[in-house]
Amino acid sequence: MEKIAQMNQWKKYILLFMIGAVGYGLMETLFRGFTHWTMIVTGGFVFIILYYVNSKNENAPLWQKAFVGAFIITLIELAVGCVVNLWLDWNVWDYSGYPYNFFGQICLAFTALWFVLCIPISFFTRYLHIHRFRIRQHRV
Repeated sequence: MEKIAQMNQWKKYILLFMIGAVGYGLMETLFRGFTHWTMIVTGGFVFIILYYVNSKNENAPLWQKAFVGAFIITLIELAVGCVVNLWLDWNVWDYSGYPYNFFGQICLAFTALWFVLCIPISFFTRYLHIHRFRIRQHRV
Protein backbone atom coordinates (compact mmCIF):
# COMPACT_ATOMS: atom_id res chain seq x y z
CA MET A 1 0.00 0.00 0.00
CA GLU A 2 2.88 2.35 0.80
CA LYS A 3 4.52 1.66 -2.58
CA ILE A 4 1.30 2.60 -4.36
CA ALA A 5 1.11 5.89 -2.46
CA GLN A 6 4.75 6.56 -3.28
CA MET A 7 4.16 5.82 -6.98
CA ASN A 8 1.17 8.19 -6.97
CA GLN A 9 3.37 10.93 -5.49
CA TRP A 10 5.95 10.40 -8.26
CA LYS A 11 3.21 10.49 -10.90
CA LYS A 12 1.84 13.70 -9.41
CA TYR A 13 5.22 15.45 -9.47
CA ILE A 14 6.01 14.24 -12.98
CA LEU A 15 2.65 15.57 -14.17
CA LEU A 16 3.24 18.90 -12.41
CA PHE A 17 6.71 19.12 -13.95
CA MET A 18 5.32 18.44 -17.43
CA ILE A 19 2.58 21.06 -17.01
CA GLY A 20 5.14 23.67 -15.98
CA ALA A 21 7.67 22.68 -18.62
CA VAL A 22 5.22 22.66 -21.52
CA GLY A 23 3.30 25.69 -20.24
CA TYR A 24 6.37 27.85 -19.82
CA GLY A 25 7.93 26.65 -23.05
CA LEU A 26 4.78 27.55 -24.99
CA MET A 27 4.42 30.89 -23.22
CA GLU A 28 8.00 31.87 -23.95
CA THR A 29 7.74 30.72 -27.55
CA LEU A 30 4.63 32.86 -28.02
CA PHE A 31 6.29 35.85 -26.36
CA ARG A 32 9.84 35.65 -27.80
CA GLY A 33 9.40 33.30 -30.74
CA PHE A 34 11.71 30.66 -29.25
CA THR A 35 12.75 29.05 -25.99
CA HIS A 36 15.74 27.14 -24.62
CA TRP A 37 15.75 23.70 -23.02
CA THR A 38 16.98 25.18 -19.74
CA MET A 39 13.82 27.30 -19.56
CA ILE A 40 11.64 24.25 -20.08
CA VAL A 41 13.38 22.45 -17.21
CA THR A 42 13.21 25.57 -15.04
CA GLY A 43 9.50 26.02 -15.81
CA GLY A 44 8.84 22.45 -14.70
CA PHE A 45 10.60 22.86 -11.37
CA VAL A 46 9.06 26.28 -10.76
CA PHE A 47 5.55 24.90 -11.29
CA ILE A 48 6.17 22.10 -8.78
CA ILE A 49 7.34 24.66 -6.21
CA LEU A 50 4.40 26.98 -6.87
CA TYR A 51 1.98 24.05 -6.59
CA TYR A 52 3.50 23.06 -3.26
CA VAL A 53 3.56 26.61 -1.85
CA ASN A 54 0.01 27.39 -3.01
CA SER A 55 -1.30 24.06 -1.69
CA LYS A 56 0.24 24.67 1.73
CA ASN A 57 -1.21 28.20 1.82
CA GLU A 58 -4.65 27.63 0.30
CA ASN A 59 -6.33 30.30 2.44
CA ALA A 60 -3.77 33.04 1.82
CA PRO A 61 -5.04 36.10 -0.05
CA LEU A 62 -4.55 35.99 -3.81
CA TRP A 63 -2.23 39.03 -3.82
CA GLN A 64 -0.02 37.28 -1.27
CA LYS A 65 0.19 34.10 -3.34
CA ALA A 66 1.05 36.16 -6.41
CA PHE A 67 3.69 38.15 -4.49
CA VAL A 68 5.33 35.02 -3.06
CA GLY A 69 5.15 33.32 -6.48
CA ALA A 70 6.78 36.29 -8.21
CA PHE A 71 9.50 36.32 -5.54
CA ILE A 72 10.14 32.57 -5.97
CA ILE A 73 10.25 32.81 -9.78
CA THR A 74 12.57 35.81 -9.63
CA LEU A 75 14.98 34.04 -7.25
CA ILE A 76 15.03 30.91 -9.40
CA GLU A 77 15.47 33.04 -12.52
CA LEU A 78 18.45 34.74 -10.86
CA ALA A 79 20.01 31.41 -9.88
CA VAL A 80 19.50 29.82 -13.30
CA GLY A 81 20.63 33.02 -15.05
CA CYS A 82 23.84 33.13 -13.04
CA VAL A 83 24.61 29.57 -14.13
CA VAL A 84 23.48 29.51 -17.77
CA ASN A 85 24.17 33.11 -18.74
CA LEU A 86 27.03 34.32 -16.56
CA TRP A 87 28.94 31.14 -15.76
CA LEU A 88 28.32 28.99 -18.87
CA ASP A 89 27.94 32.04 -21.16
CA TRP A 90 24.99 30.54 -23.07
CA ASN A 91 23.21 33.91 -23.39
CA VAL A 92 19.71 32.48 -22.97
CA TRP A 93 18.36 35.91 -21.94
CA ASP A 94 19.64 39.36 -21.09
CA TYR A 95 17.64 41.97 -19.18
CA SER A 96 20.48 44.49 -19.09
CA GLY A 97 18.48 46.79 -21.36
CA TYR A 98 15.63 46.96 -18.84
CA PRO A 99 15.59 49.44 -15.96
CA TYR A 100 16.15 48.11 -12.45
CA ASN A 101 17.93 44.96 -13.61
CA PHE A 102 20.43 42.97 -11.57
CA PHE A 103 23.39 41.73 -13.65
CA GLY A 104 20.98 41.48 -16.59
CA GLN A 105 19.50 38.31 -15.08
CA ILE A 106 16.41 39.68 -13.32
CA CYS A 107 14.54 42.95 -13.56
CA LEU A 108 11.58 44.67 -11.99
CA ALA A 109 9.49 44.51 -15.19
CA PHE A 110 9.65 40.71 -15.33
CA THR A 111 9.05 40.36 -11.59
CA ALA A 112 5.84 42.35 -12.18
CA LEU A 113 5.00 40.02 -15.08
CA TRP A 114 5.57 36.99 -12.84
CA PHE A 115 3.22 38.56 -10.25
CA VAL A 116 0.45 38.84 -12.86
CA LEU A 117 1.16 35.33 -14.17
CA CYS A 118 0.96 33.90 -10.65
CA ILE A 119 -2.70 34.94 -10.38
CA PRO A 120 -4.03 32.35 -12.86
CA ILE A 121 -1.38 29.89 -11.69
CA SER A 122 -2.79 30.19 -8.17
CA PHE A 123 -6.26 29.24 -9.40
CA PHE A 124 -4.88 26.43 -11.54
CA THR A 125 -2.78 24.91 -8.76
CA ARG A 126 -5.80 25.09 -6.44
CA TYR A 127 -7.90 23.30 -9.05
CA LEU A 128 -5.26 20.59 -9.45
CA HIS A 129 -4.84 20.21 -5.70
CA ILE A 130 -8.55 19.89 -4.97
CA HIS A 131 -9.97 18.17 -8.04
CA ARG A 132 -7.10 16.17 -9.43
CA PHE A 133 -4.82 15.02 -6.66
CA ARG A 134 -6.85 14.97 -3.44
CA ILE A 135 -9.64 12.86 -4.89
CA ARG A 136 -7.25 10.41 -6.52
CA GLN A 137 -5.28 9.96 -3.33
CA HIS A 138 -8.44 8.98 -1.43
CA ARG A 139 -9.30 6.31 -4.00
CA VAL A 140 -6.09 4.39 -3.37
